[in-house]
Amino acid sequence: MQPSAVPELAHTTTRPIHWVATATAVSGVIALSSVLQPGSATAAQTHTDTKTPPAPTAPPDPAKAHFPLDCGPTTKLLVRKKATGDLDGDGHPETVALVRCDTAMGTPPDGVYVLTQAAGTTRPRVVATLVDPKDRLTVTDFALRDATVTATLLGYSSPDVPSCCPDVKNRAKWQWKGGAFIRSAPTGAQNV
Repeated sequence: MQPSAVPELAHTTTRPIHWVATATAVSGVIALSSVLQPGSATAAQTHTDTKTPPAPTAPPDPAKAHFPLDCGPTTKLLVRKKATGDLDGDGHPETVALVRCDTAMGTPPDGVYVLTQAAGTTRPRVVATLVDPKDRLTVTDFALRDATVTATLLGYSSPDVPSCCPDVKNRAKWQWKGGAFIRSAPTGAQNV
């Protein structure tokens, strides 16, 4: 081996103070890294750019609603049929109720009402009247499918026709369009 022509440099020789300084620097880096750690990792991915669907809510209960139908002091209101669905596309169900006064004689006229219920309230409210009992109609084939309410309406051609025997039959359907329920008739009126 050939000796170096350059004299030995003083800073290349290790002394105990060098080892103490190195150990102190490494300890400082370790201590600092334990304080400045990134947040814990999770397996769940968060999406802040998408809307979360609304929480499912129970449909309004017609037994808790107040209908604009006066049955008198001794006659009770009868909910003949009900159907639920999201009629207006807001993600919350509405209930459509077919109601009449429950009498022992005759066939009282029907009413068809749309109910909704705000979050945090206990009583549903009527937001639309599809069939008003004042029109003296009997409702049959009542259904709700694909946000469309359908029914067959039995009525009278004149006030002289007895209440027992409706003589006009119409099909009707209602859909929510432009902020209101729009009625259309799939077929024309038919005499019964």
